[in-house]
Amino acid sequence: MQRRLAHGLALAFFVASLGAAQGPNISEATPAPVSSIRIQPEVRKQVGKPTPYQIGTASWYGEFFDGKPTASGEPYDMYDMTAAHLTLPLGSMVRVTNLRNGRAVVVRVNDRGPIVPGRIIDLSYGAAAALGYDKRGLQRVRLDLVKPNLANPRQQKPSYQTVAVNHPPVAELP
Repeated sequence: MQRRLAHGLALAFFVASLGAAQGPNISEATPAPVSSIRIQPEVRKQVGKPTPYQIGTASWYGEFFDGKPTASGEPYDMYDMTAAHLTLPLGSMVRVTNLRNGRAVVVRVNDRGPIVPGRIIDLSYGAAAALGYDKRGLQRVRLDLVKPNLANPRQQKPSYQTVAVNHPPVAELP
């Protein structure tokens, strides 16, 4: 019995010693000269998705308000790329993304509202049509603030990409 135990322990010791550290092999024996090693830390910017300003329900307003003054003083044009927002400064540019179909448009805040609780933005009819929800009335959207082009501080107008046509063609009556 003791013989079996001694034999088992010897076998276990032998197996365990196989995994023990060995001396350095030829490639590890001589370290590289310090002058040949040039380690420069790699600096990478963490690129991630920006945090949205707001996510929520958008509505649109159209013909009834067309031509009436907005909070900015300009007349409302239902085909312009404009919006009403309760807290953003007038003149702010906002990218609105339809979370249902992925379409996006940049609008300028020129009015206050929405008056209906639970909605985060009221878009012009033109902006809602560009986003593809003019027939639905309400849509879940993401709002991202658009910063003006700061490359040229003397530039009078900021440059933005517009996604939709301003006015639809008008049919002539006979």
